[in-house]
Amino acid sequence: MTRARALLATSAALMTGLLAVLVPTAAAGAAPAPAPIDYVALGDSYSSGVGTGTYRPDSGDCLRSDYAYPARWAATHSVGSFSFTACSGATTQDVRSKQLGTLSDRTDLVSVSAGGNDAGFSRTLSSCVFPASDAECDRAVATAITYANNTLPGRLDGLYQDIKAKAPKATIIVMGYPRLFERDVCPLSFSLHKRDSLNRAADELAKVTAARARNAGLTFADPRQAFAGHGICGGDPWINQLNVADPVESYHPTIEGQARGYLPTMNKATGTLVTR
Repeated sequence: MTRARALLATSAALMTGLLAVLVPTAAAGAAPAPAPIDYVALGDSYSSGVGTGTYRPDSGDCLRSDYAYPARWAATHSVGSFSFTACSGATTQDVRSKQLGTLSDRTDLVSVSAGGNDAGFSRTLSSCVFPASDAECDRAVATAITYANNTLPGRLDGLYQDIKAKAPKATIIVMGYPRLFERDVCPLSFSLHKRDSLNRAADELAKVTAARARNAGLTFADPRQAFAGHGICGGDPWINQLNVADPVESYHPTIEGQARGYLPTMNKATGTLVTR
């Protein structure tokens, strides 16, 4: 009987060890919970959410919307803090002087869109509206492209250096701009020639911004592919056309554009961060 008990005890011990290997405890097998992300969203109207038509009451003329991609991203990720300082009309200098106050060495993620207002793309668009001729539009576009290539790089470099200095541990996403127009049938105010010219300007801005972001060691997130087929004059536009009654909304992404154009672009750029 003593020998039988010993054999049973040995067998039980072996089985317990085998089960411990094959079926690890929940504590040992559970992945550690991701640390909450401290996120700061900087930039101009394309980041604040102008065009969605619904804005935070406390955002004033900055027109920040909960439908904007930064707010949507924060709502779908494990975020410990979210500082939303993007503001309609902001230039690179405005971002540097007015929006960087919440950055710190605890900041994990920064997104920023800037440069379009420096290059005067709002004025350029206005210069291309009917009854302006194609030639007048071309001259306005050429002026914007010259600025983008000759002056904007230094302004972007200064902005990116400031962000890196204030948030040295952060992943920094530089968000680009979509092309605004499709080549389908369109109202008289924008000929095909004008639309092609303005889209060329958008491509130049993307080229310059991407190059400066790479030079600074940052990630450039390009939304042009996500918006392809959904510009003004397309069958399913995600960008507001000219609205004379409310011109601020004009030429900005709609709620759909923020949700289906910008948010997927941001998600792709932050793919290593854990979604809830």
